[in-house]
Amino acid sequence: MFDELLALFTYKENEPLIFTNLLFWYMLGGIMLLYQFIHSRIKVRNLILMLFSVYFYYLSSGVFFALLIFTTVFDYYLGNKIYESESDSTKKFLIALSVTSNLLLLGYFKYTFFIADGLNTAFNLGIEKTNYLAEILNYLLSNQIFEEKSIFLPVGISFYTFQSISYSIDIYRKEIKPAETLTDFAFFVSFFPQLVAGPIVRAHDFIPQIYKPYELSEEDYGRAIFLIINGLVKKVFISDYISINFVDRVFLEPANYEGFATLMAFYGYAIQIYCDFSGYTDMAIGLALLLGFKLNLNFNSPYKALDITDFWRRWHISLSTWLRDYLYVPLGGNRHGNLRTYINLFLVMLLGGLWHGAAWRFVVWGALHGIALAVHKVWMGLTKQNPREPKEHSMFYKLVMGFITFHFVCYCWIYFRAVDIQTAHDMIWRVLFETNINQVWPVLSEYSNPLSMILFGFVMHWLPSEWKQLAKTQFTAVPDIAKAIIIAAVILITFQVKTAEVQPFIYFNF
Repeated sequence: MFDELLALFTYKENEPLIFTNLLFWYMLGGIMLLYQFIHSRIKVRNLILMLFSVYFYYLSSGVFFALLIFTTVFDYYLGNKIYESESDSTKKFLIALSVTSNLLLLGYFKYTFFIADGLNTAFNLGIEKTNYLAEILNYLLSNQIFEEKSIFLPVGISFYTFQSISYSIDIYRKEIKPAETLTDFAFFVSFFPQLVAGPIVRAHDFIPQIYKPYELSEEDYGRAIFLIINGLVKKVFISDYISINFVDRVFLEPANYEGFATLMAFYGYAIQIYCDFSGYTDMAIGLALLLGFKLNLNFNSPYKALDITDFWRRWHISLSTWLRDYLYVPLGGNRHGNLRTYINLFLVMLLGGLWHGAAWRFVVWGALHGIALAVHKVWMGLTKQNPREPKEHSMFYKLVMGFITFHFVCYCWIYFRAVDIQTAHDMIWRVLFETNINQVWPVLSEYSNPLSMILFGFVMHWLPSEWKQLAKTQFTAVPDIAKAIIIAAVILITFQVKTAEVQPFIYFNF
């Protein structure tokens, strides 16, 4: 009994706590039960949720939850100093300190070995890749606890560092006031539904909600449950199934698959990553709503986009708007002529690609999107189109432009998913020059189930928005007993197709 209880408080590297883990739902049930007694006591509610959020992060990243604590304490006090200071130079120094410290933290854990490899390749320096922080900690503890030849990437570090940076910058810009207490700021940074894979939450959106009484309308309750179910279906029923049964097999051993199978894997990964990431954020938004907090939309049917700019208004909205407000605008945005605008777009997406991972394939992915955004900007100028006043296009135009945009995005995803750039090129070559009609039926026959699931995912994605809204409305309107039956049916079906091994969310790696 004691060992089982201890296991609840022990981080397991191979079994991090995630939303598709049954242990999480048991814990959430306990929190919701406790919530019945504390939701009206704002300070107690916030404290309990903050403590659970830190505990949740510990079970996701182990001892590296200390980095979250460090970021929280450091930026809270820096934020107060920025707000209190009357000296512009002091404010600039403090904001630079906040941004630099967060980027150094992110850079060490995410990019140290990548930079070392780059320097070794470019200048033949022979730098030995060593985790010096691990060496120091092992020396101080007189034990070989930490791996010295690799660097563990703490889950969600890319998200909470960006969130903390935006807090400091918004205080500097006088757009918000600091959180009232360290506990309040810690709650903002660590809020468990969005902590490890977004959406990236802005302080001006979230912190005011901390001080408001709990409120959950019947409509919000229905929407929350709908989002959680929708997210589970996307993640487990669609994404995990096609990943394990088809997409991962092709990308891990591409030489074993012919052109048509490879092409189907390209399409498969496009819907896999969408269902995986948007499924997570659906659950995050739904869970937050149940607790009385509203998070902003993070996906809006991105594969319906008619151009690459529209795609980035629909895909990972919290990241694209963050990059716009805290990188693109400070670089000059579109205020210094066309050429500078194109360069800024390219640089922002290049860095956005690098944010996703320390590998050249992510740089290529970001560069392709940056070039595409710049080209689209040129096209908009040549055709004298105003993005704020979009034209009503014919169905033919929508089909053609939607087809082109979707396939460009799929092409970019190849670099995002392949193990390296050369493998991506080999797979693209196989599709372009080694595909023939004789391959179609054998692939369709052998992989009929995962390919049917890929098709199902795209059909659901491309359904008219009005139909999806109607489904939410109808679900909200049904009696609670009907909701319970629907939930039970979805859980039963979902876990019937669930793989034995829990599949981590793709964006946990970023």
